[in-house]
Amino acid sequence: MRNYVLGFVALALAGCATPNPPVAVPTLTKDARVTQMDEKSTPASPPTGQQWLYGSAEGSIASAQVYTAMTDYVLGKAKNRPQSSVIVDENILVIHGTNPAFVPCGSKPLAAVFDADETLIWNVGAMRYMAEQGKVFDPAIWNEWEKSGAGKAVAMPGATVALKTMRDAGVTIIANTNRTAANAKATEDALRAAGLGELKHGETLYLMGDDAMGSDKDGRRATIAAKYCVIALAGDQLGDFRQMFNGKRLTVRSRTAFANSSFFENLWGNGWFLFSNPVYGPSIRGGYDEIYTPETKWEPGQ
Repeated sequence: MRNYVLGFVALALAGCATPNPPVAVPTLTKDARVTQMDEKSTPASPPTGQQWLYGSAEGSIASAQVYTAMTDYVLGKAKNRPQSSVIVDENILVIHGTNPAFVPCGSKPLAAVFDADETLIWNVGAMRYMAEQGKVFDPAIWNEWEKSGAGKAVAMPGATVALKTMRDAGVTIIANTNRTAANAKATEDALRAAGLGELKHGETLYLMGDDAMGSDKDGRRATIAAKYCVIALAGDQLGDFRQMFNGKRLTVRSRTAFANSSFFENLWGNGWFLFSNPVYGPSIRGGYDEIYTPETKWEPGQ
């Protein structure tokens, strides 16, 4: 199994070796918005992934369940301080090729680190607008949403109570998100307006553009781990835990096997907490032969 997983590690490293450069933020003019509205009629209903995530009882329960489990875990660690963070020390892994080594805690203050979008907040305003335009994603619309969405983004079920409980236990709440540093103040406002408390850029809020690694969060995680004993990580994408999971050479099946390998299987729900997101991200890919294995193929009358 170890050699099998190391093969995945090599593939992932090959796909992640070059940091992503900062990307210019697009803008959307009022005329462009009007043109988009006129060009396409509104679809009859939202995409099925959005129906499930934002509208269903199942979606809200799934979020609340993760927050409950994470809160219990964090409170336990706050009472019995761990020796190591749950952030992988990438330097040791890359240099030595060993099983993941975790950043030591020492006497650093405790923290829980969250992604923002579809982890702390549901971006229902932007996602509805893009769905009505028949768009999966539009970076210009998203940039405008980052700037002006405060009060329209909503806290995910379970988030406000969980964050208050963790803070009351002495755990610092930190957000590490790929919202852009250019819109830092607006993101602070959006999180506050959603009832999630104060998160300050450069202290408890880390954004894309804070370093030269683009959307790769490993550098920001390392910066956070140098200051805090991170006892829990939460996100809706595997890149919220390690960029290696997003290696470009990983196929759908090898990525799944890698994330569920012996290196990581004991971390899920035990320091790493994954929220459901059937709407967007690296998980939304794969053709028939990638999703369904040959032995499961069936037809009526066989």
